[in-house]
Amino acid sequence: MNSLAFCVFCLLFLKEEVLPKRVCSKQDVLDYLNLTRDNEKFTTCRPALDWTHPTILYIDIYLYGILSVIEKSQIFVPLLWMSVIWNNERISWDPQDFCGINKVILPKEMLWKPDLFVLEIAEKEDGPLNPYLLISHDGKVIMEDDHKIVSTCTMDVHKFPFDTQTCHITVSSVNHSDEEIKLVPASNASKVTQTARENLMTQGEWEFLNISVSHQRQNFDGQIFEMIKYTISIRRMPLMHVINFQLPILFFLIVDLASFFIPDKGEKLCFKVTVLLGISVLLLILNDILPSKSHKCPLIATYVIVIFSFMLLSLLETILVIHLINLNSEQDSKEPIQRPEIHNTLQLGGTDTPNSETDKRKDDYISELEAPFESLMLKEIYKAKMNDVHLLQIILEELQSLKQTLVLYAWKTKNNQKYWKGLAKCINRVFFVCYLSSISIFLFIIFLEWRDE
Repeated sequence: MNSLAFCVFCLLFLKEEVLPKRVCSKQDVLDYLNLTRDNEKFTTCRPALDWTHPTILYIDIYLYGILSVIEKSQIFVPLLWMSVIWNNERISWDPQDFCGINKVILPKEMLWKPDLFVLEIAEKEDGPLNPYLLISHDGKVIMEDDHKIVSTCTMDVHKFPFDTQTCHITVSSVNHSDEEIKLVPASNASKVTQTARENLMTQGEWEFLNISVSHQRQNFDGQIFEMIKYTISIRRMPLMHVINFQLPILFFLIVDLASFFIPDKGEKLCFKVTVLLGISVLLLILNDILPSKSHKCPLIATYVIVIFSFMLLSLLETILVIHLINLNSEQDSKEPIQRPEIHNTLQLGGTDTPNSETDKRKDDYISELEAPFESLMLKEIYKAKMNDVHLLQIILEELQSLKQTLVLYAWKTKNNQKYWKGLAKCINRVFFVCYLSSISIFLFIIFLEWRDE
């Protein structure tokens, strides 16, 4: 027994010390498989020994970056890592025959690759792709690539900037139907979503939500082609849009409400026009952000247009109030003062009018006074005195009539001013109450629409 053990020990020692150690390389595997760049057996044909057996492709897509989402042109640019695994029935070897080598990396040009493409792609990739494939001893082939995909995405900006977008990445074969190639998602939606959340490096202004995976079949020219659709859900981060756009418009509205308390109507009118011009500038900015075509009117556009309309009505109301206040003064400047017509001609030392009743009474009075006097000089003296008395009476009557006219005119002007000013104040108060109520109801409704999921 001891001699047998000694012999085994000697054999092992001699094997390690005397016999040379076997050296293997991966080139030996390629030589064994006869894998070369010019071997059309591996590069041109689908790797199936029986053509009726379809090649099954296991596809995985992992999201690790969102570069940009352009609403204007409806472009979605994600960074993806795509892994495709299939079985090449013409490749196999025993690792024990090659010093335990069970995997080999070789250039893509040496093997057949599936003709996969993304249906939503809008531009070709501008970055370098992985030029190698990984093959294992049992014929499994793994192709992995990093992709910067510029794809189209139908944007629904109805709730901008509180919107959620869903963009699709659909992978399919160009030439092979389901009889030749079958597409199978290697990971379910929960695993893909969890991997994306762990590896996501950049999101920009968007927050990643989840990825859903679905398997579809579509008929083209009588052939069935299989597709795997990855639906990526993202949500916009609205903070910057709220600060830079929505709050300034709300501040303009508050300033417009405060302008109702400006006493000077002229300054109030200029102030409201300036606020309207500020809203117009924000409308131009909004036009550059939103896409030109949309199925629904964005709530942000409704928000701006309705506020703009309310402020325009406020401006028109200010113009009406100013017109009512100035209406009375314009009428007064055009209306002449009505004075009583004077029927007597005032002349100092002149002749009398024979047809006037006042002159007739004057002559009768003078004739009564002429009887006691015989002297012509005295008669003339008394006649001149009576003319002065009559002149003073006429002046007094005219002054009294003018006073009554002025009093009546002042009373009428005062009443007119009170009426127009009262009407203007009433219109201003009623409009302010309606304006404030309507704006409050509108803001409440539109913020509920934005908040609704």
